[in-house]
Amino acid sequence: MKTEPPARSHSGPMIDRRSLFRGAALGAGLLASPAALAASARPGFSSGVASGEPSATSVMLWTRYKAEQDVSLEWEMAADTEFRTIVAGGDVEARAEHDFCVKPVATGLEPGRTYFYRFTAPDGSQSCMGRTMTLPVGDVARYRLGVFSCSNIGFGWFNAYAHAAEANEFDLLLHLGDYFYEYPGGTYPSAEERVAGRDAWPDAETITLADYRLRHASYRADQDLQRLTQLYPMILGWDDHESANDSWEGGAENHQPENEGDWSARKRAAKRAYREWLPVSDDDWASYEIGDLATLFRLETRLTARSEQFNIAKILAGKTDQEAMVAALAAFRDDAYRDPSRTVMGMTQEAWLADGLKASRASGKQWQVLVQQVVMGKLASASSLLDGLAGSAPDYVRRRLIASSLASKAGLPANMDAWDGYPAARERVMGSALEADANLVVLAGDTHNAWAFDLAQDGERVGVEFAVQGVTSPGLESYLGSVAPADLRRALVERNEELRWADTSQRGYMAVELTPQEASCEWRFVGNVRQRGSSLAGTHRMTSAAGSRRLA
Repeated sequence: MKTEPPARSHSGPMIDRRSLFRGAALGAGLLASPAALAASARPGFSSGVASGEPSATSVMLWTRYKAEQDVSLEWEMAADTEFRTIVAGGDVEARAEHDFCVKPVATGLEPGRTYFYRFTAPDGSQSCMGRTMTLPVGDVARYRLGVFSCSNIGFGWFNAYAHAAEANEFDLLLHLGDYFYEYPGGTYPSAEERVAGRDAWPDAETITLADYRLRHASYRADQDLQRLTQLYPMILGWDDHESANDSWEGGAENHQPENEGDWSARKRAAKRAYREWLPVSDDDWASYEIGDLATLFRLETRLTARSEQFNIAKILAGKTDQEAMVAALAAFRDDAYRDPSRTVMGMTQEAWLADGLKASRASGKQWQVLVQQVVMGKLASASSLLDGLAGSAPDYVRRRLIASSLASKAGLPANMDAWDGYPAARERVMGSALEADANLVVLAGDTHNAWAFDLAQDGERVGVEFAVQGVTSPGLESYLGSVAPADLRRALVERNEELRWADTSQRGYMAVELTPQEASCEWRFVGNVRQRGSSLAGTHRMTSAAGSRRLA
């Protein structure tokens, strides 16, 4: 159910904040403003630091040093904030070829340890100091994950990032995609919806490598994003907007070859800029071991092998009465919809995941966590969606909801862009989890709304899903304002057997905690994202006992 246009306990290490910001600290006024973006184009460190791709003995570091020509940077990693005990370091070249971004990997580290790092330029100037952590080994009593998705800078402030940074309680962060949005200015958000000062560059849609690089730079100019990545390692996976809306292997809804060129060229540009500007590996998918507690599987569900999404509007094209529409949808449901060749991940990745789930359980790990992008729980529309449609809703929203309502009557899902739109592929993943006897926890983003599902296959419990609301991107409240959120949640839960809870009206992030006994999720809702702040407006918590494969 995308709503965008078609086109406090502590487990993390405490830190002396004065020590962390000693030296080249973030400027208090560094926001995503024209002045900040201009500063990012000047020579020197201006985009902060970040870390990612952690293992038990290594971690990738990131920064950008803008220069007139290629320049060698020194990097250091220490066990203390004073850098008395250096544990790793070296030189790395900031090259124009890679937009002056560098990504050295610190190796030979100890498991489950906190480290500090910095970069130094030839003139002696330094980046701000970053903090990171390696993954643990052996017994792990508790592991805390901060989970984010759908951060559209134009809709408001990244207050979710600000709160997570101030909480200072996580071991690792996960960003499930839509780290930025590709639209031109005035599209999504519209000029009326855009929050003053929250601009993204270029003003045009991102199509070329230069466009994608500049869009990354404008997001990195945000202080709250810089602060967040300064404090924690992060695992990231792209969804569609890092390339184009509703992307798939061979194209995207928001890509028109006739005036935007070859899709493969645009896709290469998007992937290259993403891998330059973020601490991510070149592996499309990967796994991460959290001691004896869990395995995290980072999936790729967009650009590698996804089949093109079905379009309900196309199925209904030319049908003038409801009876004909329902008949067309029923015929589709019983034929093309069930096509076993359609994939979200591709058969190679499916086999890798199936083997990984088995190996994780065989090694005694309690939890198998899918770090991925789109909702896996089955979700059909409720009739109240149409009843509560705001009179000001755009035509495309009205068309989508009418089609969605008819699809629901035919036994089809609300969102063909989610796993529910690829039933054979979903069944294969569910079957792999059952065959492995996995304790499956699925994490998802994409929809801008918060969801909790009990996942099942042919009546057999498979696992649970925690889906995160958007950092700023608006949810169903934008178009269904006349339906009270509690009433909408009730209607959706009653309509969908797997859905246990939802929030369709608030922004924020998730705090997910894993222990040997249970997996829990706390949805954290921030205040109005149109004003900058880090306070919470509320929370909601749900748990799943180990072995139950259901939410309590």
